[in-house]
Amino acid sequence: MATFSSKLPQTGVTIFTVMSQLAQAHQAINLSQGFPNFDGDARLIRWVEEGMQKGFNQYAPMAGLPALRTQIARWADHFYGASLDPDQEITVTAGATEALMCSMLALIHPGDEVIVFEPAYDAYIPAIQLAGGTPVRIEMRPPDYAFDWEAVRQKISPQTKAILVNSPHNPSGTIWQKEDLEELTQIALAHD
Repeated sequence: MATFSSKLPQTGVTIFTVMSQLAQAHQAINLSQGFPNFDGDARLIRWVEEGMQKGFNQYAPMAGLPALRTQIARWADHFYGASLDPDQEITVTAGATEALMCSMLALIHPGDEVIVFEPAYDAYIPAIQLAGGTPVRIEMRPPDYAFDWEAVRQKISPQTKAILVNSPHNPSGTIWQKEDLEELTQIALAHD
């Protein structure tokens, strides 16, 4: 019988798995993972069925269906004034974790550093490590979980390749303010 060893043996069970098991065991609302407690909209189910009946049931192109990427570009332009090329600047993934993993594997090389604000979504550190990078942790402290931009300036180095950000921050819920975006922009421009 073949044996396999994990590239990330220290990762273990994620907090999302633990919280989902506890929610199920205690019949509690699961706020840790965003599981809906309702069925999908009947119209969506009907549209999916109609699409499959019309033959839209095969693998999509790796970047996503061109018609979907075009609609995403239109949406981004309408809501954000962002002019994006659907063929060169938009990729559709099955979810955020897949997008994160693909990004880290494509962009991070051995020796690269990636700044992560902690507490952090539990897929960040393993994605960085699988890509051969080194996570550089910056702690967000309660009660406000504000971003410590001075700590970022102190920890950024010539090996820093990326700073992982999301808003609202997962899991603290901190929402990026204009000042945060300005600080991040200044740091990113100063360090390429």
